[in-house]
Amino acid sequence: MNPATTLLDDYRRVRAHSQWLAAPLSAEDCQVQSMPDASPVKWHLAHVTWFFETFVLERHERGFRAFDERFRVLFNSYYQGVGAMHPRPQRGLILAPTLAVVQRWRAQVDDRIAELLQRHGDDPAVATLVRLGLQHEQQHQELMVTDLLHALSFNPGHAPWSAQWPQAPAPARALAWFGFDGGLVDTGHDPARDGTFCFDNETPRHRAWLAPFEIASRPVSNGEFLAFMHDGGYTRPELWLSLGWDWVRAGARRAPFYWREKDGHWLQHQVHGLIELDPHASVCHLSHFEADAYARWAGARLPTEQEWELAARQGAGRLHGLFGEVWQWTASAYLPYPGFRPLPGAVGEYNGKFMSQQQVLRGSSWATPAGHARASYRNFFPPEAQWQFSGLRLARDR
Repeated sequence: MNPATTLLDDYRRVRAHSQWLAAPLSAEDCQVQSMPDASPVKWHLAHVTWFFETFVLERHERGFRAFDERFRVLFNSYYQGVGAMHPRPQRGLILAPTLAVVQRWRAQVDDRIAELLQRHGDDPAVATLVRLGLQHEQQHQELMVTDLLHALSFNPGHAPWSAQWPQAPAPARALAWFGFDGGLVDTGHDPARDGTFCFDNETPRHRAWLAPFEIASRPVSNGEFLAFMHDGGYTRPELWLSLGWDWVRAGARRAPFYWREKDGHWLQHQVHGLIELDPHASVCHLSHFEADAYARWAGARLPTEQEWELAARQGAGRLHGLFGEVWQWTASAYLPYPGFRPLPGAVGEYNGKFMSQQQVLRGSSWATPAGHARASYRNFFPPEAQWQFSGLRLARDR
């Protein structure tokens, strides 16, 4: 099969998924921004299109002309090498262009990318940027879900997003422990194992020393986290990191994000609306502080990202929920691997400049697009972040 044809098929599939996510939403739904860390759906749809126009078409399309020069500033996120950008906390105030105009822009860029790939899809420079753009759009597809879920949580009616996500009770699985010998292990992206694409922060593949350890067979459940709460977990400073305890007290926190107590039992705000808390489902929307405190309470700890990756590669048949349930906080700060080099040019700002004051999460969530996750993937957020689909898996020393 022609690689350029395959890439064009991938392009159309990924772009169509963004449209599918937005299809049940009104223009008003797509406009709202509920906090500075979240962005409107309209902005996400525009920004990923900006990425293809700015980094692919502007560099490689003959006779390039921008759809609208003003969009270069409005929908730049954090690429200082490209130029000015609209303030992030004010993205919800971008009333023009309208959602209809953004959709016309998307359609035009799609046609132009298709023509470029039909002509130059076998050019490695073009193909590399398009693949990066597709992975970038998949990241924003998950952000569309997390960010709008946050906005919908302020709606007193707790209206569901749509019925497009079927809901089924989680299976009850007993927690078991599996041991790994550790030693000198290879970690990071390996094209032979992980496929051809990776983000630059997954490289270079390198060796790390791991002491023997054990890791839990599945993520921590809602029911198990309830036991932590009932045992005074949010009132016991000895369980918390210093910054975490400050965070608990500053926010008067007593339960995970989106949990609501009613008549002595707990509900959870999700895309399905306000639903009964499933005790067997993986606990979700935890900060790193909460994950770390729970692990201490349970007499365990969070795994390092190297331990998690080794377990994912060697224990995939025994470990449940590695992918497709919740992202899993690790004990690892988000730092460069030995010998790390960011991509050249403005696209090099994608990951490297955030390697400070962030914690690594591994795996993927149910909202992560199919085919996006891999064992070497390094997600990262600040330790106080809760609105992502983040949970935890326990580890302990052997």
